[in-house]
Amino acid sequence: MTKKQFSSELFKFAFFPNYDSSITFLADTLADKEAWDFSDSATKNNSILKNYLEFTFRKLQQEKKIAFTSDNKFACFNTGLVTENLEDIFAFFEEYKNPGTFTTPFCFKAFLKKSDNNILRYFSHSIPDVANFFDKPELLIFNPKCDLIPDLDHIIGDNLSRFPPHLQGADDAELRRQLVGAIDEIKKKIRSNYKIAVPQYYDNKIQLLLPLCLTSGSPNPDLALVIHKLNDSTYTARTCLTLKMAYNNARLIVKPQSNWLKP
Repeated sequence: MTKKQFSSELFKFAFFPNYDSSITFLADTLADKEAWDFSDSATKNNSILKNYLEFTFRKLQQEKKIAFTSDNKFACFNTGLVTENLEDIFAFFEEYKNPGTFTTPFCFKAFLKKSDNNILRYFSHSIPDVANFFDKPELLIFNPKCDLIPDLDHIIGDNLSRFPPHLQGADDAELRRQLVGAIDEIKKKIRSNYKIAVPQYYDNKIQLLLPLCLTSGSPNPDLALVIHKLNDSTYTARTCLTLKMAYNNARLIVKPQSNWLKP
C-alpha cells in the first residue's frame, strides 16, 4: 500500500517567507518555554511545535475560527499558545500580493501577542478564540467503572512495526502473551490512578492513551494503547502508537502533565 503523502493545510493558506526562523522565534522567544523537540532528536527543529501548529490550524478551520478583516487583506488565528505572562499568541497574515509565484491567498507576517498593535488595530472587535476540544469534558478522564476490551488481533496485525524490535520477530503466541500481560497490568494501575490516562485528539475525536510496558525490566513504556468509549460502560482499544506519535496527538489539546508521556 502506498503511503499517503502529507499535505499541509497551513501552507495552502499562507506562504511563509522564513518558516524555520519564525518557528524558532515562537519557540525560543515569544512562547512560554516547553520542549518542542523529542529527547532523542539529533538536531533541533521544533518538530513538535510544527505538528502542533498544522493540526491546530486544521481544527480552527473546521470551527471557522480564522479571523479576517472586512476587506480580506489581513487574517489571524489564535495559536492556543501563551507568553510566559499568559498572554495569547496569534499568527498574523497579510494578503499575498504576488499571486503569480504562489497560489496561497495570504503571506505570513509574524507571531504576535494579543496586545500587539497589529492585532488590536485589525482584530480588536473580532479576536478569534482558541480551538475547542472540550465539547464533552467527561471524555478527558478515564472512568474506572467501565470495562476495557481490546481487539488484540487488530492491535497486533496493524501495528507490528511499532512494537519493540525484540518483539517484532516473536511468534504470535508470544506476542499475544506479552500484549495481554501489559494490558492487564495497566488495567489494574489505571483503576487506582485515573490520571495515568492521557487524552489525545485524533481523527476529530477525543481518545485516551495508556502506557504499555512490553520490555521486561524496563521502567519505561514501549507503546501507548489508544482507547475510546463505545458506550457508557465500555472502552475498547484497536490500535497502539509509538510514544512520539502519542505525544504529538496529546499536545494538540494541552501540554501533557504525565510522568510517562514526555517528548
